[in-house]
Amino acid sequence: MRVIKIGGNELGHQGFIARLAQTLAAMQGPQVIVHGGGKAVDQIQRRLGSEPTKVDGLRVTDEPALQAALMVLCGLVSKRLAAALNAAGVRALGLSGLDAGLIRVRKLAHPTADLGFVGQITTVQPEPLQALLQGGITPLVAPLCLGPAGQIYNVNADQVAGALAAALGAESLDFLSDVPGVMVAGQPLPSLDPAQAQALIDAGAITAGMLPKVRAAFYALQQGVPRVRLLDLSGLQHGGGTSFQPGPAGTYPPFLEAMP
Repeated sequence: MRVIKIGGNELGHQGFIARLAQTLAAMQGPQVIVHGGGKAVDQIQRRLGSEPTKVDGLRVTDEPALQAALMVLCGLVSKRLAAALNAAGVRALGLSGLDAGLIRVRKLAHPTADLGFVGQITTVQPEPLQALLQGGITPLVAPLCLGPAGQIYNVNADQVAGALAAALGAESLDFLSDVPGVMVAGQPLPSLDPAQAQALIDAGAITAGMLPKVRAAFYALQQGVPRVRLLDLSGLQHGGGTSFQPGPAGTYPPFLEAMP
C-alpha cells in the first residue's frame, strides 16, 4: 500500500488531473491520496476578505481562510479528483480528516506566530481508511481535521500524508510536486539524509513550502515507512526524484520538532 500526496499547485495546471488519473489507474496495489489546495484556496480566501499568509510553509488560518480551505479542499478539489479518477477506472471516494474521526489535532503552537486554526496531529485512526482499501476504494483525503470541542483545524497536507503513511504501515510515501526533486543549484538531489537536510535548511536552501515536505518525509522514515520520495508526475511514472534516507544510527536533527 502506498500513500501519495498531491500538491495543490499541481492540481491547478491544465491537464494535470487527467494525466494523474491515468497514472494512478495504471499502478498496482492499494493507494491513499492526500491532496492540498494551493492557489485555489488563496483565490477563495481573498474573495472572503483575507490575504493569504504563510509562516514556515504553513498557512495562517483565520476564519475566512478556514472557510476557503473547507470549500476548496472538501469541495472543488476533492470532487474534481474523484471525477477524474472514477472516469479512469479508479474507485475513488473523497473525505477529510474530520470524517469518522480519522485525524484528531490540537492547536499548533508556533514559536514565532499565532497561526490561527492550524492544527498539530495528535492521533490517527486508520481503521476507516483500511476498511475502504479492503473494499477496493481509493480514499482521497483532504487535510481538514478534528480539534477539541468539534473545532475544525487546517493541517498542512504534507504532515497529514506523513502521519497517515506511518499509521497505515505504508510501503511507500511519495510527495508529488511541480519540481523533479529537492532542488539545489537548479538540480534535483538524488538522495537526502537528515544531516544534509539540516545543513540546507540552515543555509536557506530549503525554505517555504519545501520545509514541511522535508519534515514530513523524515518523520515518516523515522516511523518505519521504508521508501519516501519527492518527485514530479514524470518521476512517479518512470522513476526518479529525491529519495529520503535515514540518518546515521537513526539520528534526526532539530527540524523534526515541528512534527507530532
